[in-house]
Amino acid sequence: MDSSVSKGSARAGLALGAALVSAVLCATASAAVPDAVGEGTGAAAAARARACPIVYFDLGETLVHTAGDGSTGYQPGAASYLRALRERHIPVGLITNVPSSWGATDAERAARLRQEVDATWRGPTPFPWKDFAERVLTPRTEAERKPAPALWQRAKAGSGRCRVVHQAETAEEVRAASALGFVPYQVGRPHLPAFLPVRLVELLDRRPPA
Repeated sequence: MDSSVSKGSARAGLALGAALVSAVLCATASAAVPDAVGEGTGAAAAARARACPIVYFDLGETLVHTAGDGSTGYQPGAASYLRALRERHIPVGLITNVPSSWGATDAERAARLRQEVDATWRGPTPFPWKDFAERVLTPRTEAERKPAPALWQRAKAGSGRCRVVHQAETAEEVRAASALGFVPYQVGRPHLPAFLPVRLVELLDRRPPA
């Protein structure tokens, strides 16, 4: 991420955070009445299941940082944030650029990614690859590399009617994800939480299905 962020960009980040909080809270309030009427019914339970948020991340400089010496470790706050999502049973995934030559399938490319990251990892807490399961999406061709929409489209198609969040360190990725229907959040911005607060992620579960 470019360290020379303009004042205008900073204001845009603040506006994005405020708008997101407002949108989530308003959606929660609007969903509360029908839920109260139908609480305990199969329809209400099904609606909540469809809302189930899934939180996708970019990897480099979002969850992990590569230091000048080539070693890799967590970004500040990332380990505890992933742990908080895990404790609340909120699924997570990765949408990340790697060379398409790393494998013929997402599983093969994910295995190579894990190998590359683990080989340079520093710190007492390893990266929790198992939390991401099969939700590690990587380019099948060089044309699919972000900011091309292919990876976000695949993530959304594989998420059913669940709400999908995307967190990344660049404004470009945030804008691209937002345009494709994700709840976007740019991490690591001054004056904003490092990551989208878990409580707001949980509130997405209260939104009526699209």
